[in-house]
Amino acid sequence: MTDATPLIALRQITKEYFGVPAIKNVDFTVMQGEIHALLGENGAGKSTLTKIIAGVTTPTGGTMAIDGRAVVLRTPSEALHHGVAMVFQETSLVPSMTVAQNLYLGHEKFFNRLRGLYIAAQQFLQSLNFNVDPVAVVGNLGAAQKQMVEIARAVLQKAHVIIFDEPTAALTPEEKRYFFALVRRLKANGVSIVFISHALEEALAIADRITILRDGELVVTDNASAFDRDMIIRAMVGRTLSDQLYHRQGGKARAPHDKVLSVQNLSMGALVRNTSFTIYSGQVTGIFGLIGSGRTETAKIVAGVLKRNFFHGGEVRLRDRAISYLLPRQGVLDGIVYVTEDRKIEGFFEGMSIAENIFAGRLAAKGPKLVSRKDMLELARVWREKLNVRTINANARVIELSGGNQQKVVIAKSLVQQPQLVIFDEPTRGVDVGAIAEIHQIVKDLADQGLAVIVISSYLPEILNLSDRILVARQGRIVEEFSPTEATEEKIMYAAVH
Repeated sequence: MTDATPLIALRQITKEYFGVPAIKNVDFTVMQGEIHALLGENGAGKSTLTKIIAGVTTPTGGTMAIDGRAVVLRTPSEALHHGVAMVFQETSLVPSMTVAQNLYLGHEKFFNRLRGLYIAAQQFLQSLNFNVDPVAVVGNLGAAQKQMVEIARAVLQKAHVIIFDEPTAALTPEEKRYFFALVRRLKANGVSIVFISHALEEALAIADRITILRDGELVVTDNASAFDRDMIIRAMVGRTLSDQLYHRQGGKARAPHDKVLSVQNLSMGALVRNTSFTIYSGQVTGIFGLIGSGRTETAKIVAGVLKRNFFHGGEVRLRDRAISYLLPRQGVLDGIVYVTEDRKIEGFFEGMSIAENIFAGRLAAKGPKLVSRKDMLELARVWREKLNVRTINANARVIELSGGNQQKVVIAKSLVQQPQLVIFDEPTRGVDVGAIAEIHQIVKDLADQGLAVIVISSYLPEILNLSDRILVARQGRIVEEFSPTEATEEKIMYAAVH
């Protein structure tokens, strides 16, 4: 921080929707060349506050100043004119265009040669240590690579302030290191960073200052050195959740019941290669692996979302019966549900209400032929109460909910199908600490009820907290198995990369 005058200063900022405040009387400043972490539960007001700074939405009350001059930003282009760019958690890229075209969209030269564009994009991406092909169509990229393109585009715009909303949620540990090195380089060049993250360790490691919101109001702003993880959680949720979130399973692993799933030599192209493992009821089996390890593809093959190789594709047996699904619904009817890692694209119908989404899950299984609105609303009420889905309006669309509540709706939509095997793929990605604790409890309760549960996660503390068995995936196959008593973060990571 090189200047006593804030680069951006928000005073008594309030934003209301239909008379309900999303944020209320919030003061927030950004100094030149600082990394400022903005923390809080989903629904705390983080996204609303940063969208005001980025010109996406206008405040109901309060003032905003940039370089000491009062401004009212009505559009993102106005914000960019003042040197403010935002990298959204939901990608804003054009799927049908290439990486290079997305990077330079809106800043093309009058005479534009694609070859020159691709060369410039290649050089720029390499300077950021981002392994993304500039010729690739964005719609064909994975979540992590899309995030890299979003980040690269913000850096390319040479903004004075860059707002990152959950930038590392889809990145591997190695990609995160590159990202944090980039952030530090930007800071050294005088760029200010506003950093929203649910990974508290990241905020503590990289931030100069930390601001915490709760229920739309400012709780505290201070230097990062004044906080530890427990203090942050207490400020975010009003109570400590450290033991619940980060306590290791240790020697209390559940004993396996019946063998539910047996996978032998499963293969799908280069992504899944002769992988074998077994899943038991009454247990949580954690699967850890870096992006590209084949863990998600393996789960999708089991659930019928993807197809294994026609020849030499291996065998999947459910309760000792060979299965091979053409459609996910066949898996659902057999008691297998897959809770996707990408809830916004694959998890729910954003234009439909909570009740309609949950009832869609019922219809996907052995649902009624006639749809009763009364039954639909009652089913939604039961599951909203069971999973503690919080919303202002009972008829709210799922897209209007916070990330944690969206995830609970996706889980409810799956559990209403009465499964025997539940596969959770990154169940707490982009979810606040309060909702993480609730989702973890849902996972544990399912295993306690005798269901077979698989949890795929890139977050080692989550794997260690939840798992009765830990499988490690690498290069398309399961390569190692650990018990909770012998597993450490170092052993698991070593198995994942060597």
